[in-house]
Amino acid sequence: MHQTFDAVLGINLLHANQQGADHNRAHFDKWGITCFNMMSSPGAGKTALLERTLAALTNELKIAVIEGDMTTDLDAERLRKYNVPVIAINTGRSCHLDSKMVAGGIHQLEHEYNPSDFDLVLVENVGNLVCPAEFEVGEHAKVALLSITEGEDKPLKYPIMFQEADCLLITKTDLAPYLDVDISRIEANVRQINPDVEIIRVSTKADEGLEVWFNWVRTQVLKPQQNSLSTAAILNVVHIH
Repeated sequence: MHQTFDAVLGINLLHANQQGADHNRAHFDKWGITCFNMMSSPGAGKTALLERTLAALTNELKIAVIEGDMTTDLDAERLRKYNVPVIAINTGRSCHLDSKMVAGGIHQLEHEYNPSDFDLVLVENVGNLVCPAEFEVGEHAKVALLSITEGEDKPLKYPIMFQEADCLLITKTDLAPYLDVDISRIEANVRQINPDVEIIRVSTKADEGLEVWFNWVRTQVLKPQQNSLSTAAILNVVHIH
């Protein structure tokens, strides 16, 4: 079937991005780093969750952050207070990070630090419920956040992010008594899209579910089992400049 120019262009962009993501992941594997891609709508609580995560885990894990935002470094400044490397990337008009942008962050990390010293890189993506899920950045796991204030139907209306997520954090659960929302219904809608996703209810304000999240992070941050042949092949094909 003949495809429109826009369709072909979209396929080519995703293909090129995937090549870059595979290359980024090869670097992470080479250094023994686990990478999470943190995704959500604006205001779902990504930065607040990262603040609590850094406060709780930096005594046991060496963590760096790649912080994506359209125009400011406000979130990056919040996270720098925890004395971890935070590399800010402004995307301009782009509504998501892509693998090339994150490659720039990796290059900066490699230039300023010894990347083999790190256990975990947290990529905070631009606040958007659609585009970030389609553009891999080299992550080993996708972590999605959904605030209960967004409504029960969002997993069904915007399914891609929930299909792709390895872990879903349902956030701001402390607000449930004040809202006409059924958290169990949110979970059921997510399960229709992705039956196997890990779902964790959290509130950074009320300290609900955070230890469950921290334990999930700990289980994921195992030094990636490096396939030296495939890693070397990818690194020889594409180079980060």
